[in-house]
Amino acid sequence: MRREKNQYIFASELSKRNRSHRFRNAVLILLPILIISLVVMNIAVSRQVKLEEIRLTVLNLPDDLENFSILHLSDLHGARFGEKQKAIETALGTTRYSCVVMTGDMLGEDGDVQPLLELVALMPQDTPKFLIPGDTDGPAVETRAHSSLSVYTGWAEELQAAGIQILDLPVLITREKGRIWFVPEELYALDLDGMRKVFQKQLDDLNGRKTSLTADDAAHIRALEYEIQRIESLLEIRKEFLPTDIQVVLTHTPLSDDYLSDLISWTAKEDLFSMRYATLILAGHYNGGQWRLPFAGAIYVPELGWFPKDEQVQGLSYVDGVPQYISPGLGSDPHYEHQPGRIFNSPVITRIVLTRRATK
Repeated sequence: MRREKNQYIFASELSKRNRSHRFRNAVLILLPILIISLVVMNIAVSRQVKLEEIRLTVLNLPDDLENFSILHLSDLHGARFGEKQKAIETALGTTRYSCVVMTGDMLGEDGDVQPLLELVALMPQDTPKFLIPGDTDGPAVETRAHSSLSVYTGWAEELQAAGIQILDLPVLITREKGRIWFVPEELYALDLDGMRKVFQKQLDDLNGRKTSLTADDAAHIRALEYEIQRIESLLEIRKEFLPTDIQVVLTHTPLSDDYLSDLISWTAKEDLFSMRYATLILAGHYNGGQWRLPFAGAIYVPELGWFPKDEQVQGLSYVDGVPQYISPGLGSDPHYEHQPGRIFNSPVITRIVLTRRATK
C-alpha cells in the first residue's frame, strides 16, 4: 500500500512538471511571435503618414474666409517617408489648402534641408508657405561670417529659394472682405523699445571701433541692422491690425495658461496686436510623446514627465480660452534621449478648416 501511494504521488508531480514544461515551451514559442507581431504593427503604424482634418468654429470669421484651410506640419526632423516623400504624397492626395504652416524642427541633422525640400516639392508653388524655426533648427539669422553676405543662414536661404517664407514678421493674407494674419508668437512678447536701444548701442559700438573689423564683426553688423529694421517694420505693421482680423499664432513650443495670461495682461485692451485677440495657436515640439501605448497615450515626455495628459502633447485644446492645436509631428526628436524613433505613433499632417458653423 505504501509503495502504491508513493507511485501515485510521483505520478502527480510528474504530471505537474509536464504541464509546467509545456507552458514554458508555449511561452518560448509565442513570445517571439508576439514580439515580431508588435514590431511589424509598430512599423506599419509609425511609418504610415496620416492626414487628419479638424474643423474649427470661429464665430467672428468673415464670410470670405469660410472654409479657409491651413495645412499644418511640424517636427519633420529631416525624416524621409519613402523616395521623395512618397508616403506623404500619398497621404496628401488631391487635398486642397489655402496655405501651409510649419511650426519648427523641420530640418535634419546639421541643418539638412533636402528632406524638407522634397516635401515642399509636393505642394503647389503658388500656395503660401510659412515656417518658424524650432529649437533643433537653430536661428535663421547668422551672426558669424559664412559663405554668403546674406543675413540668413545657408539653410534659410535654401528654403526661401524654394518658396518658403521664414516668418519673422506678421504676414497678412487677404480676401475681398476677410483678412487673416500669421504671427510668430515671440513678437507678442518683445519689448520693442528696449530691444531697439540695445541693438542700436551694439551697432554703434561696432561701427565706432578704431581698429579694422573682422569678417565676424561684419556679419554681426548685418544681423544687428536686420534686427533694428525688423523692429521698425513691426512697429508699423502693428498699426494695420483691425478688430475684424483673424490672428493665427505660430509657436514651436505649446503655450501654457499662465504664460498666455501674462502675455495678455502686458497689453492694453485697445491694442489690437495682442494675444487677447488670437483666433488660433498652432504648435508642435512634443512629437505626440514619441513613444505611445495604444489606448493610453504618451509614456514619457522630458518636459512633462510620465504619462502626461494627451491634450498636453497633441491635438486641439484650449489655453486660457484660446484654441491651441499641437501637431503630433512627423519625425522623431533627438531630445527624447532614451526613446529613439516613434512607437505606436503615426506621423500626422493636419488640415485645419476655419468655419462659422458649429462643429461637433
